[in-house]
Amino acid sequence: MEKKFQEFIKNYEDKIIPLRKSVCLAYFEASVTGKPELYKKAADYEIQLSKIFSNKNDFAFIKAVKDGGEIKEALLKRQLDILYFSYLGYQVDETRLETIIKKETEVAQKYSTFRAEYKGKKITDNEINKILRESTNSADLEEVWRAHKKIGNIVAAEVKELVGLRNEIAGSLGFKNYYEMQLLLSEQEPLEIERLFDELDTLTGDIFIKEKKEIDRFLSVKHGVPEQELKPWHYGDRYFQEAPEIFKLDLSKYFKTADPVKITIEFFERLGLPIKDMVLKSDLYEKPGKNQHAFCIDIDKEGDIRVLCNVKPDFYWMNTLMHEYGHAVYDKNIAGELPYILRSPAHTFVTEAVAMFFGRLASNPKWLKEVMKISEEEEKRIKPACFNHLKLNQLVFCRWVQVMFRFEKALYEDPKQDLNGLWWKLVEKYQLIKKPGGRNEPDWASKIHIATSPCYYHNYQLGELFASQILHYVTGNNNFGEKSFCGDTRLGEYLKENIFKPGAGYNWSELAEKATKEKLSPKYYAKQFVDK
Repeated sequence: MEKKFQEFIKNYEDKIIPLRKSVCLAYFEASVTGKPELYKKAADYEIQLSKIFSNKNDFAFIKAVKDGGEIKEALLKRQLDILYFSYLGYQVDETRLETIIKKETEVAQKYSTFRAEYKGKKITDNEINKILRESTNSADLEEVWRAHKKIGNIVAAEVKELVGLRNEIAGSLGFKNYYEMQLLLSEQEPLEIERLFDELDTLTGDIFIKEKKEIDRFLSVKHGVPEQELKPWHYGDRYFQEAPEIFKLDLSKYFKTADPVKITIEFFERLGLPIKDMVLKSDLYEKPGKNQHAFCIDIDKEGDIRVLCNVKPDFYWMNTLMHEYGHAVYDKNIAGELPYILRSPAHTFVTEAVAMFFGRLASNPKWLKEVMKISEEEEKRIKPACFNHLKLNQLVFCRWVQVMFRFEKALYEDPKQDLNGLWWKLVEKYQLIKKPGGRNEPDWASKIHIATSPCYYHNYQLGELFASQILHYVTGNNNFGEKSFCGDTRLGEYLKENIFKPGAGYNWSELAEKATKEKLSPKYYAKQFVDK
């Protein structure tokens, strides 16, 4: 049976490797250019890919091998598990799959090419963020916030259609809904994830109420608006997923004349995790029609790894570059001798953890001293504010993820409910932000992840938990600012040997325990950001 299964894998790889590469190349080029023909090309390749996974005879063979229990060799057994979950989600009508892929691609293109119109001019997300952060004119803030949300009206009907199609697929496979299916197929137990988010809600609820009052006091003075009259557009961010700068800490000033790309290259080089080859293949600056977000993509699992960004010389993009090249060094250092199927991160949240570990350094005062050459006096001066800023950002983000997690869960449980009302009910409960009077718009649909990365967002928070757990393990404490890791080749080696090289050879739970000597837990995140 092992021999038969190895033959199956060989045939699978012969088909999947060139096709997956074509999908990734087309998607990257489409994201860079915004060209409709390239989005269509990516969708066509995706459809071809789906037909491999939807093959009923192949799945019957995989299921028979799995049910037979004869595969004992560890890496072969792990490949069997991954193939089983990969194929299971596609055991539906091919026409329905094609419809979903085409619709997803159409919607992704609309998000990618949308530009909000503000004062008669189309502006980028970078420009929106700048206005929301810096302006104190409430009328301007409201106008730009509402302008951004208009993408929701453009795509909401199509996103609802996608939700229905996804649920149909999940139901035909015996799952309650698509949300449950997505978690189970990624080796996550829905009740366990819900329990974890309930625990996080309890851990962060009281302290967030306290911190939110401080935010409101600050913003009330900044905008000249009574606290009880603060609106969503006063919080310095499109979704209040990042904290406003209330600690007199302007981290962006350190990067105004710097080259964030050069800084990122040099930092990872000194860790023993060089990235220059990947930077040369990346697309890092703004262009018309280009996707305005950021992502890392492993094109071929052979070293062609690329990052898309829209870099500006500021703190946000410094953090983002460190984050995205955290993903990149993970992909690059997965052991090349592993079977193709296992040349992926142990789980999406594990690679998010690595990315977040590095992204956090951009606000680390010791890192700023060693990398940006700020003075020792400046380091001491900003250290308390840096920690408070990071802590507040973590709490704000944690509460925001509660909204996303619970909205998506409810969305797939009952997509016909009042989604506009549900969105603001959750925002008011977890973020303590009041809905603007009389507003009844699909603001939930303005968040691209709900459409294009369904039932994924909770993994960002799991990544934050694991980032804190890794930090505790490699330092023995959680004292923020104590280490910059500049030139720390021991960190590079630890990550390579314990997290990167194993790839998907272990499931996420095993990997976490092997790398940090204990299971994933929120206790180190709480110790770092809640208990202090």
